[in-house]
Amino acid sequence: MKLAVVALAVVAVAAAIAAGIFAVLYFSDQPDEIAASSCEDRMFGHIASLVQKGDGYELRFDPAWFTTGLTANTAAAEDGVVEPGEPVPNDNYRVEEGHRLLTYVVPASAHVTVLTRQGDPAQLGATPITVAQLAKLVDGGRPVVLFEPLDTGVWIRINAGTVCSLDQQYQP
Repeated sequence: MKLAVVALAVVAVAAAIAAGIFAVLYFSDQPDEIAASSCEDRMFGHIASLVQKGDGYELRFDPAWFTTGLTANTAAAEDGVVEPGEPVPNDNYRVEEGHRLLTYVVPASAHVTVLTRQGDPAQLGATPITVAQLAKLVDGGRPVVLFEPLDTGVWIRINAGTVCSLDQQYQP
């Protein structure tokens, strides 16, 4: 009987600690920082569509490989884009394989940057916009004037199927 009481006490203490941790995380003033720290998967590709679904958006994304260095030079030579042993222009080559669309959830609060002439020159014109504005751009609207079209590609950061950020890639 004494062993059962001790076991029950240990379970109760563990439950109280877990509840405390979840309460701190839930009521924290920095939920974006917590979410951003868990958003480590990064992928390059192209936006096929971005449609509002409820409070957020659904992204259909065509992944690609953004390669540099030896990888880029070899892939481009194998694809007949450059002669074997020759470097690719601007030290990058995009490998477009398959064009299978992947589906991701994008919260309306996700961080988005596109390239404009009014953006931060130190960041090649990166300009913050909303997901709603990005959806309009993808749909052919002009809520902002882009420096170059979105088909230059974007980098997305993902956590468990949810996009935390989308950033347009500069193409020299």
